[in-house]
Amino acid sequence: MTEQTTLTPLKDTRQPLLSVRDLRVSFPSEAGRVDAVRGVSFDLHRGKTLGIVGESGSGKSVTSMAVMGLLPEYASVSGEAVLGGRNILALDDKRMSKVRGKHIGMIFQDPLSSLTPIFSIGAQIVEALQIHQDISSAAAWKRAVELLDLVGIPNPERRAKGFPHEFSGGMRQRAVIAMAIANDPDLIIADEPTTALDVTVQAQILDVLKTAQRETGAAVIMITHDLGVVAGSADDVMVMYAGKPVERAGVDELFARPRMPYTIGLMGAIPRLDDRARDALTPVPGTPPLLVDLPDACPFAARCPVAEDACRAAEPELLAIGGTEPGGSPAVEPPETAVHSVACRRASEISDGAIGGEPVFPVPAAREPEAAAVPREERPKVLELSGLTKTFPLTRGGLLKRKVGTVFAVNGIDLDIREGETLGLVGESGCGKTTTLLEVMGLKPPERGSVSVAGKNAADLRHKRDIAAVRREMQMVFQDPMGALDPRMTVFDILAEPLRAAGGHAKDDLTRQIGELMELVGLDPEHRDRFPAAFSGGQRQRIGIARALATKPKLLVLDEPVSALDVSVQAGVINLLNELKAELGLSYLFVAHDLSVVRHISDRVAVMYLGRIVEIGDIDAVFDHPSHPYTKALISAIPLPDPAAERSRERVLLRGDLPSPTDDSPGCRFVSRCPLHLTLPESRKRQCLDITPELVARATPDHSSACHFADATPADLTTSADVPTERQS
Repeated sequence: MTEQTTLTPLKDTRQPLLSVRDLRVSFPSEAGRVDAVRGVSFDLHRGKTLGIVGESGSGKSVTSMAVMGLLPEYASVSGEAVLGGRNILALDDKRMSKVRGKHIGMIFQDPLSSLTPIFSIGAQIVEALQIHQDISSAAAWKRAVELLDLVGIPNPERRAKGFPHEFSGGMRQRAVIAMAIANDPDLIIADEPTTALDVTVQAQILDVLKTAQRETGAAVIMITHDLGVVAGSADDVMVMYAGKPVERAGVDELFARPRMPYTIGLMGAIPRLDDRARDALTPVPGTPPLLVDLPDACPFAARCPVAEDACRAAEPELLAIGGTEPGGSPAVEPPETAVHSVACRRASEISDGAIGGEPVFPVPAAREPEAAAVPREERPKVLELSGLTKTFPLTRGGLLKRKVGTVFAVNGIDLDIREGETLGLVGESGCGKTTTLLEVMGLKPPERGSVSVAGKNAADLRHKRDIAAVRREMQMVFQDPMGALDPRMTVFDILAEPLRAAGGHAKDDLTRQIGELMELVGLDPEHRDRFPAAFSGGQRQRIGIARALATKPKLLVLDEPVSALDVSVQAGVINLLNELKAELGLSYLFVAHDLSVVRHISDRVAVMYLGRIVEIGDIDAVFDHPSHPYTKALISAIPLPDPAAERSRERVLLRGDLPSPTDDSPGCRFVSRCPLHLTLPESRKRQCLDITPELVARATPDHSSACHFADATPADLTTSADVPTERQS
């Protein structure tokens, strides 16, 4: 028999399941003591979800790791976290190990590192069961298969014998969720559970989490930077900044009436899927403070546009809005029980994101590119792809490799980008987006089709000087700004490198041009002698953009340029890209998995699926009237930062993973996951299976999709018209 813990979590939903009081966590460092968490208090009831949001370094994950007892030994932890009548912060590691997995389940951000690569998925779930329950191996295996089935893994009996590397990212996260709920825990902590996943997989994982909570009745702590995820899944929200909660309220109240300038800034920095106006975002200026020797002042004052002298005199407490004590000061109520609590002296003055009618964060003016005044068909093409194809051999064997198949990474795509235009390229991981970018940047004759940059065909570039001249016309900005910059070079040398390669630049001229480039992207030229490590993530991305602009290109290829940034920093980079496009007449090929960002920055969008474009057209036409079932699923999967709208939306959940990219047989590649195909009469399904759909113009000439039944009405689908059954490509 396994030793039982003494925790007896309450089943009464009127009493808090978890009570955290004055939680404080600090770490030693060379600069001094780092106060990562500085007094967190909250109550969490059974069956409820608490969303914790904030920028990187705000203390979200450290709070959850403290509750789990997973912090290193050198961390100093104080306060209380009462679960089942016991302060679990006071338990040693041996006793805490009986709480983890049984009473508290944890879902980490990276599912691959959460699983042991040398054991099967089923064996790892069996281990989690047998550690905390007196259960036979056969019964535990049967339960493991049931759990995998519950979280939506197909063929659970077979997949339970598989290893983590044989699962996709979404499937691995489902397996981790199955492990977390194996012992019916009272509390589930999910730390950024959807950050590294595609939008369609994210929607599935959030749905699985809701199922898991419903099956176990557990309380959930959802830690995320995505306010849309919080809007659709949380009951209460706690906003953290500099290690402390700065606002706490019910999800509807917080999104409808935010009262802390920081919360208002976060919401204004988010591009929204339902925003057709695409006005400039409102970035939060500056960076969070270092949590070493913080002064007794509001930690947000240096970044707050409405801060007063009193804000710098003492740090405000988290107080309930409304009511006063004798003498006129705000009434102090326990923040963990308050309906809406804010740590801001000016909270009572804020209404609808404004003070006295003036917005807390002024909205920057947006500027239209001059090229936008010219009809698209009259503008020159900056990039043109025609029938572009790229395949890779699939081999087996060690020393003697043999070809067993072909991976069709890019399978005959056509698109063009005009001057002053942004084309968003979207789709799930593995659809061919990055391969397309590499084919464009390689400037080599493709296997089939053609690549033309600024009117010059890559197949006609015979000499190095011709290739260099065309390469100067297009530059690339990468996803990871730190990985894209040489840490041993100063900013001056990083920006000077492409200028020196072009030749003809004297030292004084280089200094002037580098200063102009840094000013253009919003950096201080006086910092040109610093190394990349001295800059924040957003500033490093600005350095990458400045480097790309050094050769005065016509086209920027942007590969997930904001996905690694906090939402507040992301807004500034997006605004910068729009400003540069308007000022310099640039064109962008913009790859992203976040369709909200794509809608905000793009003029047109191309949707890729397994190496082919399935829908392309004007951004508003595609987002407002998607015609391909895959596009509809992608758009419906993006969460909205609006609780009411998010709860009322109809979401299209795709089942299963992408089919094999080695199959190039005729027929629609999406048919195995298509919700529309399931509703078709049998006489119509054969068309999807046997005939490859072509891109066909829909309501407007600049909106095409590859679906046989995109425009079909229910009456059309029930007619008995002849349907071709002969296989054709």
